[in-house]
Amino acid sequence: MMRTVHVDVITENIKEMCVEANHFLSTDMKCALDKAACAEESPLGKQILGQLQENLEIAGSDMIPICQDTGMAVIFMEIGQDVHFEGGLLEDAINEGVRRGYVEGYLRKSVVSDPLIRENTKDNTPAIIHYEMVPGENVKITVAPKGFGSENMSRVFMLKPSDGIEGVKNAVLTAVRDAGPNACPPMVVGVGIGGTFEKCALMAKKALTRPVNENSAIPYIKEMEQELLEKVNCLGIGPGGLGGTTTALAVNINTYPTHIAGLPVAINICCHVNRHAVRTI
Repeated sequence: MMRTVHVDVITENIKEMCVEANHFLSTDMKCALDKAACAEESPLGKQILGQLQENLEIAGSDMIPICQDTGMAVIFMEIGQDVHFEGGLLEDAINEGVRRGYVEGYLRKSVVSDPLIRENTKDNTPAIIHYEMVPGENVKITVAPKGFGSENMSRVFMLKPSDGIEGVKNAVLTAVRDAGPNACPPMVVGVGIGGTFEKCALMAKKALTRPVNENSAIPYIKEMEQELLEKVNCLGIGPGGLGGTTTALAVNINTYPTHIAGLPVAINICCHVNRHAVRTI
């Protein structure tokens, strides 16, 4: 049976989610940050983590964005194949939600209409939208505003199959080491392994939206996530890049089948806020 959803519902939810994600840290991220503040061994690192916690409290109570860079809106749409949209184009409705969220929510507008001419669109549109068809009659929306301090630290490595698991680990550690303080640590590291050039990058971006307290369901990938988190935190970059034992809060890895001749690996790093809001309608 087909379920009909008016696109105005999508617009209103995305508007609210843009404001929510920019003002409140998700529960999993807040718990991870609180845990890190208790476990951090460096006095300076502990002080910085305390300042980040204070910043979150002020942002929530005074309705101030948790970061001055309110990001480019990345939207993941998981659409049930039994859903029919009415009232207009879905993509227009999504962008209208972003526009209203950023304009009415007084969020910083950071999008330029042309990558070289660089004229600001003044409403933070267009969004980056990813669609996925899934079974059922629900629509799952994930809004993930992505700041570009950490986005600029992204890397893609087109490894050889012979590089294997150790090559993948080295690629992740290289990306984090090179990012240093520029990704505003403590960070979350999203990793995509497999697929093609563009598929691994998309997997890395989506990995950032997985709760940081949930490991991969694949046993050897779970072990790799835990090992890499430990190794990343041994790099000594620390909170704010000023040294310490908390460089990352999580390493989330997604995988996909790939070609016999390749081993694509993408690393997409996010700062300590790692903003994302999720709703199912």
